Amino acid sequence: METTVDAHPRFTAWVGQSEQGRAWAWPVTVVLHLLAAAAVVIVPLLGEEALPSENASVARAFFVAPAFAAVPPPPPPPPAAARPATAPRVAPREASSLFTAPVEVPDTIAADAGLDIGIEGGVPGGVEGGVPGGVVGGVVGGLDEPPPPPAPVVRVGGMIREPRKVRHVAPVYPNIARTAKIEGVVILECAISPQGRVEGVQVLRGVPTLDEAAVEAVKQWTYTPTLLGGVPVGVVMTVTVNFVLQQQTAVF
Repeated sequence: METTVDAHPRFTAWVGQSEQGRAWAWPVTVVLHLLAAAAVVIVPLLGEEALPSENASVARAFFVAPAFAAVPPPPPPPPAAARPATAPRVAPREASSLFTAPVEVPDTIAADAGLDIGIEGGVPGGVEGGVPGGVVGGVVGGLDEPPPPPAPVVRVGGMIREPRKVRHVAPVYPNIARTAKIEGVVILECAISPQGRVEGVQVLRGVPTLDEAAVEAVKQWTYTPTLLGGVPVGVVMTVTVNFVLQQQTAVF
């Protein structure tokens, strides 16, 4: 018969009890730790404690509205410039219109020589009311008569009829235009003097190779004078020169 003796009967009993209570011990431990942590955080917050004076001044520095500096007043205006001293004006004395007798009476009074009226009867070519001895910068013999005003210039049309041509010169057909078989119409504006001569010619529309020949021919034409109120006047009229290659001449 064998007998087994347990060397630690108390330890075995304690271990068995701890295994039976392990199911409820862990939740209770966790809850206690949570409560302790909450107490550590919440209890200091519930206490009322005034902020230290230094922290309060710092807080005022950050949260108090800044005080704006007062705007300095504008500078005073500059003093007015001193006016220059002016001398007092002295009113001029009016000349007395009363006759003043001389202090000393002369013994003799010289006779008045009178005015020099120049040569009696004047000089040939003189001007009535001229100055004796002439005027510096004057013209010998007086001034010439002003030139007559320029004759008016009118344009042909309406009551102004075209003057009649009394002398005609046919233009020469240019060789370069004949070789190149160039034809065309040249329209000219002519200024005719009161005597009927062509004094100015201007090309209104033409052909470069034919313009010069037309101008040279028209400058030699002569017309009858144009009368306006019985007075010869200059006129401006339009002349057309037509160059035809078949005839190798110009048609007007």
